[in-house]
Amino acid sequence: MKLFIKNMVCPRCIMSVENILKENKLETKYVRLGEIELSKEPTEKQLQHFAGELQKVGFELLDDAKTQLIEKIKTLLIQKVQEKNIEEHFSIQKFLTKKIFKDYSSISKLFSEVEGITIEQFFILQKIEKIKERLIYNEQSLSEIAFDLGYSSSQHLSAQFKKLTGMTPTKFKALGTTHRKPIDKIGN
Repeated sequence: MKLFIKNMVCPRCIMSVENILKENKLETKYVRLGEIELSKEPTEKQLQHFAGELQKVGFELLDDAKTQLIEKIKTLLIQKVQEKNIEEHFSIQKFLTKKIFKDYSSISKLFSEVEGITIEQFFILQKIEKIKERLIYNEQSLSEIAFDLGYSSSQHLSAQFKKLTGMTPTKFKALGTTHRKPIDKIGN
């Protein structure tokens, strides 16, 4: 049985869900970002208890097919932003169509209706938070960050960053960590 879980955005989330599964004596085939597959069907009582335990730590068990699809899109895009060296001409449309096997226009329309922003806007917001993280760590130049995240230049990155945050990357860096958002809250 496959279950879909909202707000799983990092390896620590996987560990947290794995611990909840063990505490609830639910055996799994696998646990991935946003998705788990149980080895055997749980009782309704077990499933309700599991859902309650998930909510205590900020996760949500999804039961609606549309919500599951939206979460899968978000998870795929978050994973893509976490990669090193996103190609400059990365196509969200090709990427999602290949991963989800659905018509892009229909998933794009559904995403916009449910989330209130486009898939592209969500992806850009994810990239902006990744830029903030890398600026704070101070391990890369702006040009290196731009290259890693698929921007054509550091000027393009800076222009988009300023448009969305109201400040330049340099100004943000001087402010510190107070203006970052958790990955699962971006776009909300």
